[in-house]
Amino acid sequence: MKQKKQRNEKIRYNIINVLIYIIGIILLIQLFNLQIVHGEEYRETSNTRLTRESTLKAARGNLTDRSGNKLVTTEIGFGVELYKTKSDNNTFNQTILKLIELLEKNKDTYIDNLPIKVNPYEYTLEGDSLKNWKEQYGIEQNMSAEKAFNALKENYGIEEQNVEKARKIMAVRYEITRNGISNIKSVIISKNISKASVNQIEEQSRVFPGVAITQSPIIKYPYGSLASHILGYVGAISEEEYKQKSNIYSINDIIGKTGLQYTLEEYLKGQDGIKQIDMSVDGRVTEEYVTKEAVKGADVALTIDSNLQKFVEEALAKNIKKIADGGYGKKYNANAGTAIVMNVKTGEVLAMASYPDYKPELFVTGISNKQLEEYNKNQSFTNRGVSGIYAPGSTFKMVVATAALETGTITANTRINDTGVYPRGYHPTCWYYGQYHYGHGYLNLTQAIQKSCNYYFYELGYRMGIDPVISYAKAYGLGSKTGIELPLEASGTVDLVSYCKSLTGTDWQFGDTLSAVIGQSYNDYTPIQMARYVSMIANGGKAIDVTLIKSITNVDGKQINKEEIEENVNKKLGIENSKLEDLNLKEGTLKTILKGMKGVTSEYGGTAYYIFSDLGMDIGGKTGSAETGKKGSVNGWFVGFAPYDEPEIAVVVLIENAGSGSNTAPVAKEIIKEYFGTDKYKVTEDTTAIPSTEVIR
Repeated sequence: MKQKKQRNEKIRYNIINVLIYIIGIILLIQLFNLQIVHGEEYRETSNTRLTRESTLKAARGNLTDRSGNKLVTTEIGFGVELYKTKSDNNTFNQTILKLIELLEKNKDTYIDNLPIKVNPYEYTLEGDSLKNWKEQYGIEQNMSAEKAFNALKENYGIEEQNVEKARKIMAVRYEITRNGISNIKSVIISKNISKASVNQIEEQSRVFPGVAITQSPIIKYPYGSLASHILGYVGAISEEEYKQKSNIYSINDIIGKTGLQYTLEEYLKGQDGIKQIDMSVDGRVTEEYVTKEAVKGADVALTIDSNLQKFVEEALAKNIKKIADGGYGKKYNANAGTAIVMNVKTGEVLAMASYPDYKPELFVTGISNKQLEEYNKNQSFTNRGVSGIYAPGSTFKMVVATAALETGTITANTRINDTGVYPRGYHPTCWYYGQYHYGHGYLNLTQAIQKSCNYYFYELGYRMGIDPVISYAKAYGLGSKTGIELPLEASGTVDLVSYCKSLTGTDWQFGDTLSAVIGQSYNDYTPIQMARYVSMIANGGKAIDVTLIKSITNVDGKQINKEEIEENVNKKLGIENSKLEDLNLKEGTLKTILKGMKGVTSEYGGTAYYIFSDLGMDIGGKTGSAETGKKGSVNGWFVGFAPYDEPEIAVVVLIENAGSGSNTAPVAKEIIKEYFGTDKYKVTEDTTAIPSTEVIR
């Protein structure tokens, strides 16, 4: 047995030796084949072909309205990138110049971040930015723009004598310095070129060594400036942003800067793919193939209706122009405003216009300095619906009414005699007295809301003090962020007493209360807060979550959990808690207030009666005029809901320097007509009507 075992082991050992010899012989034969038989052929191939890896840019997700209409989308565009080749420096520079001249001939743009102009020479940076740039690129701090230009020209070995042409070369060489380049790493020269440039570059590939055509998604805004403040714009990633996110972005990437483009960047951004490019040593492209597919970003469906949004924007702009042109009997310096339409049950924003607006696509195609300066001058980037804070004027009176009824300070039937001049404090007058030299007489709360009687609310402030007013303002969500998914949402001011102390160093006075109960003093709120407040009045006091997002759907068709979206959005925007509790008011409180708001628009003597009397449906509303602290400057408000019996929407309109709240109400009227399709009620405007100014009501 032992001998048999030894014999078997010897056989196995011999078999292994034979296999090793066979494998060795095969490897030697293959090596001989590679080096001797086909050696010259393979050496020639390796010397004439280089493989480069290129990023395949992913399309950003679409932003659509609630019906699926694309408000922001992407189209495939062509770009140009440049690789390092074995050509000498002068040939490389001449290739760059030829490429730029070809692009310019076809009216295509190229990336130019060089902060030096010529003819005349000057820097485009100032202050610390210029100082830091000089330090980074080894330029002496006292060096002029001309000397810096010549130093860079020498450094890049640019022999071109024409200064304008030399600068074109330098712009690309500077971009190469910023980003780095090699025979496997490219630098993007242009992100969006015409088909004519594509064809000419491909046809003349020998003239453009190291130049490759890329395909990349180009962001488009099919509706132009529509909903610009909601959608926001994208732009080139800044150096600071890149430092923070270099693990997921490249220096040439774009990133959401404002609006939902900023807030939802992590959802909208896709995952880039990889493309292999084979080139000969002289820089000609020989073959391209994808090794990793790009994955498109998630699609976001918004709550807004694009048709309604368009109508609201146009109605707002038209009315602002009418006020400025004296269309209501007197010219006012109206030049900005906002209008919001909200579902009173769900908190969904159906439309939100801010005037003036801007064209977000200009930040993709290239915005001129002149246009940028104009936008900045007009504060066109400010979303007045969420970032603007304004004294609410008489639209605040429903808060005061709620506090008075809930605390038992008065009942719905309590009558107060408005004599015109309030006898306490600093003896303020009712706005009505200011125009007609007598007061409203005896009124109950409903009538006081209908006629916007300041005297009545002065007396309420005297009877209950400011604390209950502040408490119910907070309960309605005033002075706190709504949590809408937009950056730069303002909070406003609701803690009036403490704010007064911190601002002036003095204690709250009774005179402050008199001012506060008619929506002045330190009251400052955003229009989106006012829309939530009116919605809660209309829906019976139910708390709602304000939102612009209907759904977010990944490329695989799966919807993202709404709780996850809310958590991520709140984290990005720094929102800690925007939730409200139901008001749980007494049975008669809202009934009394709603009746007063109905009287504003449908009963003779209501402050907006002449505007809404022929609407054809009952609605609730309230006008408001708020002094701004500037002489002769009065902001105008209208807040309301429709229909009165079965409320669906809340409408808020704020126009800066409108002169009075009644001048803003026509915008709300047109919106309600459009939303409910009540155009059958044709209205002939009475241009001979005597204008009136609601001073503070």
